[in-house]
Amino acid sequence: MKKISKYLSLSVLVSVAFSCSDLEIEPTDSLITDGFAGVANIEGEVNNLANIVAGGQLGNQEGLFALNEVSTDEYIVPTRGTDWGDNGRWLSIHRQTWNQELSDIVVPWQQLNSVTINATRIINDKSTVTANGDIAVQKAQARFYRAWAMHWILDMWRQVPYRDVDLPNSSIPSVLTGQVALDSITADLTAALQDLPEVNAGDPIGMKSLPTKASANLLLAKVYLNKHVYLDGSPQDADMQMVIDAVDNISDEGYTLAASGDFFDIFRPSNDVETIWWTQADAGSRIWHTLHYNQNFPGSNDGGGWNGFTTLAEFYDLFEGPADTNYPGDGQEERRGVVHDPSTANADNLGIGLGFLIGQQYEQDGTPLNARDNVGGIPLVFTRETEKPEYTAPGDNDALETSGIRMLKYHPNEEGGDRRTHVVKYRYADAYLMKAEAMFRMGEDVTAMINELRTIRGASQLSSVGEADLLAERGRELYQESVRRQDLIRFGQYLRAWNLKEAGDAHLEIFPIPNSDILANPNLVQNPGY
Repeated sequence: MKKISKYLSLSVLVSVAFSCSDLEIEPTDSLITDGFAGVANIEGEVNNLANIVAGGQLGNQEGLFALNEVSTDEYIVPTRGTDWGDNGRWLSIHRQTWNQELSDIVVPWQQLNSVTINATRIINDKSTVTANGDIAVQKAQARFYRAWAMHWILDMWRQVPYRDVDLPNSSIPSVLTGQVALDSITADLTAALQDLPEVNAGDPIGMKSLPTKASANLLLAKVYLNKHVYLDGSPQDADMQMVIDAVDNISDEGYTLAASGDFFDIFRPSNDVETIWWTQADAGSRIWHTLHYNQNFPGSNDGGGWNGFTTLAEFYDLFEGPADTNYPGDGQEERRGVVHDPSTANADNLGIGLGFLIGQQYEQDGTPLNARDNVGGIPLVFTRETEKPEYTAPGDNDALETSGIRMLKYHPNEEGGDRRTHVVKYRYADAYLMKAEAMFRMGEDVTAMINELRTIRGASQLSSVGEADLLAERGRELYQESVRRQDLIRFGQYLRAWNLKEAGDAHLEIFPIPNSDILANPNLVQNPGY
């Protein structure tokens, strides 16, 4: 299988080499000793956090992305011949049949915990030295990163290890759960908001690659919107009002919905009115993970795509447009994108469309593409559905190679190329829809608000908006942005059956803690059902 591996710098590798949930460090390790004296250079440590967040399984198509996308109705990764088998790894995520030893569970758990401890070292009062910049701002950035990591740990595992760096190395980290964990996360964000820079929508895109007031407010809104899920309760008006207030603060900084016709521009490495926070993750893992081997970028990636991830027909059908085609002039809404045909394929777009790729695919000169010779060179026609998850009989490889609609927001031919380091983490439409949902849960009619977005995106008006409409609209707007699992859980839809996946038990809404970490830290308790 063809994959991109984004290797971390040596300093990042050092920070994640140990088992991060017990957060134990050898006595000879220079990171923390008995008598922590502060980090040597706060600026460098904050940059290190940014690298961890953008790298490894927090930034590529594995780990964090896979658990929050492939485990939902957005994606399936079928085994195509010998590609994407990986001992059942990808199918176990889609089917929600994982266990605590799955690398996509173990590695992000470790990397997220490495963010929390490295951020804690920076925030500590004994850390007072920086090579450049404002220490208050840098500590606020560290608080944001810690809150971001702790939120993901709480969301996915419900148990958040915390190590007090002033205690001896031999001390066992405490574990934060429920309201205590939420209080810690919101306290970090509240403190960070005091010192993070205010970066407006019109400011240069480079200023949005580090935490800002807007990104902190978006994370704050996300925490309060999901708070009742973490506490196993029901939405509270006071929490929903916190969501609304946080989003209003973002709007006050000029962020707004991208204009009609500009939807896919959001994912280019240039400034726009929606991008709030992006990281220097490798965009290649958002491009080649889904494209076919024969869809390539001459002179840049002649080897083509990895032919892996596909979406489900039921997810594709959430969008307006014909069921079986997505060519120019088909009447589809903007967010569904387009498949370039001979009338629009050219050297600039490489014949590769955006959004949802279904049906016959074309070369940049308009020539119909074929699949590989080893499956008979059949026409490269992406089918509506993946009918089989893996090879079981002769002839399956032909169907598997071309099965499934491909989903794409990042085009390979943009400034910086197909391996550009620019992946959007937070954008305004997410905040806008969170506000609409919070208002809805407080009993307000948000039909006009949702229709405003739909008008901009070229979709027809809804006569009314209920829970199902809100969930569907978030799916249409935010696909491939690591929010689908969280959304499905919040709307009570994560455990239902969908293509090649049976209905699941409630314990699957959270993931198992790796066994090695349970053994290392007695304060951790394995999650129910594992």
